[in-house]
Amino acid sequence: MTGSTTSKLSLGWVLLLLLTLIWGSSFILIKRGLDVFDAGEVGALRMFAASLVLSPLAIKHFKSFTRRQYFYLFFVGFVGSFIPAFLFAKAETGLSSAMAGVLNALTPMFVVIVGSLFFSQQIGRRTIVGLLIGFGGTAVLMLAGTDGELSKLNFFGLYILVATIMYGTNVNIIKYRLHGIKSIPLTSMAFTLILPFAAGYLFLASDFVYKLNTVPGAGMALFYVSILGVIGTALAMVLFNKLIQFVSPIFASSVTYLIPIVAVAWGLFDNEVLLTQHYIGMLIILVGVYITNRK
Repeated sequence: MTGSTTSKLSLGWVLLLLLTLIWGSSFILIKRGLDVFDAGEVGALRMFAASLVLSPLAIKHFKSFTRRQYFYLFFVGFVGSFIPAFLFAKAETGLSSAMAGVLNALTPMFVVIVGSLFFSQQIGRRTIVGLLIGFGGTAVLMLAGTDGELSKLNFFGLYILVATIMYGTNVNIIKYRLHGIKSIPLTSMAFTLILPFAAGYLFLASDFVYKLNTVPGAGMALFYVSILGVIGTALAMVLFNKLIQFVSPIFASSVTYLIPIVAVAWGLFDNEVLLTQHYIGMLIILVGVYITNRK
């Protein structure tokens, strides 16, 4: 292994762990936002905050992309971030933040499926075994729920299922259709393209402004969702897009195997029950990540 390869691998793991902490904390922030705002308002506010921060960075890059690249950039912004933000917020109206973080770990499975179906991605046995083990750990967490009851799994999980399919597709689009575009231009332009949609929904199609001015606790809810947008979405997507560009899609998407650990920890802090099954599931997930990425 060359020095350059070792350096990239080390940076990859640093970014992976940093993204785990950021995205693992996203679900509790969504939950706090939902204390005041509805799912659509939380999703739109999250995207508006992220797009507002990133759009100034896109100004000097407007002429840097081809028409075809603009199509994929819009796809990355709208399908890869905008719609999933609404879906996750909607899911958490019927699921705990811990369960939302757990179900998010389905993403690598769809990265593999989409990559093999549409991008001629070759999947080795070790990768398959690692993914299956990781998914098995996720299943343990899913079956445990937040209090050991299987009945806690309900149709709200379908919103996250759809979102993870979009995430899996997004990873492959960035890797195979936008390869070579640096992380900041890619992310800032993708979010700039969805800024009008987020602003339009938030200020014209919702009660966001009214609630902000009249509902107690709206200021704190705004703060939590803004942090989610700026750090949990804008900064995180810059880091994630950078990660995708020099590691495999499987490695990059493995962050979603680690996210449940942080999400469930936040759930425990927020008085959600953490059982022995959760610890077993998290351990299995870590084993799966190791096998998937072991050279």
